[in-house]
Amino acid sequence: MQMVVIGLVASAIGIALGLIINWFPPVASTQAKKIDTLYDVLVIVSVPFFVLVVVVVLFSVLKFRMRPGEENIDGPPIHGNTRLEIVWTAIPALILVSLCTYAYITLTDIEEAPAKSAQPELKVDVTGQQFAWTYRYTGTNGKPFDTTELMLPKGRSVRFAIHAKDVIHDFWVPAFRVKLDAVPGITGHYRVTPTRLGSYPVVCAELCGLGHAYMRSTVSVVQPKQFDAWLAKRSQGGAAAAGAAAGGGGGGQAAAVDAKALFTNGNGRTPAACAACHTLAAAGATGTVGPDLGKALKGQSPAQIEQDIVDPNKVITKGFPASVMPPNYGQTLSPQELKALVKYLHDVSSK
Repeated sequence: MQMVVIGLVASAIGIALGLIINWFPPVASTQAKKIDTLYDVLVIVSVPFFVLVVVVVLFSVLKFRMRPGEENIDGPPIHGNTRLEIVWTAIPALILVSLCTYAYITLTDIEEAPAKSAQPELKVDVTGQQFAWTYRYTGTNGKPFDTTELMLPKGRSVRFAIHAKDVIHDFWVPAFRVKLDAVPGITGHYRVTPTRLGSYPVVCAELCGLGHAYMRSTVSVVQPKQFDAWLAKRSQGGAAAAGAAAGGGGGGQAAAVDAKALFTNGNGRTPAACAACHTLAAAGATGTVGPDLGKALKGQSPAQIEQDIVDPNKVITKGFPASVMPPNYGQTLSPQELKALVKYLHDVSSK
């Protein structure tokens, strides 16, 4: 009775904490709600079993531990109970089958194509390579274009086709709760319907090399009209339109770029800020994934520094491996940002 009471109280507390604690990022897709419900069901079912085992073990240690003088005394003989063994084998088996069935139903449910609507399903190709994500859309003119900017309309189903150029990656938006390995030579698919406006991180969830931790991107969920305008603009101007937009500024003039802040914090579109991987005393950066730029860039011309940024595998600093720095900074930095960053690095490395 003591174990039963303790177990019930502990189970109730454990289940309550499991449901109350906010474990995950905000729900940003219809699929996320179903995944969260599945998680809640697993918590409700699994916590009592965990509590049962722990309570029995602790109770046995407390009540049935060996006392002084009992070192050589055998316990009473115990014979097996076939009925009990069948019960404690059958019940967990039934629970496991039930949970697996529910998980399968949830998985097939979130993979189903949506019912026909006024807006056709948006298709986006996702390509992972060390250590960056690239996205391909079909423009309003029917021609595909590549971008490092992932933009999605709220309330419209999106089907991702996921590829990898080099090694296995994993395309994951935690706020969407769905992820899938990107495997070279294989095209994987999954779909989501964004339901919440905002910007959410895109991460690689498969260890893919030295720069794995910095293989990040951002997905922006916007209103359908805003997405349509973005798609039309990209269709007309391609990468140039994105670069001009990224430069910012009103009235046709680019906003001033704070190169030191860009080096330290990035611009929200780059896979990672420079300071995350490099040491540069002038910027207070202490990264060790890449070389110390105060030393590596000394004596280089602005053209050489720009080449190091946009084509990082062209010249590799001795002692560091190739294919660690993402190769798409030429697309994620606007012309103004690239020019300002090159000037900043040339100035501080020349001192």
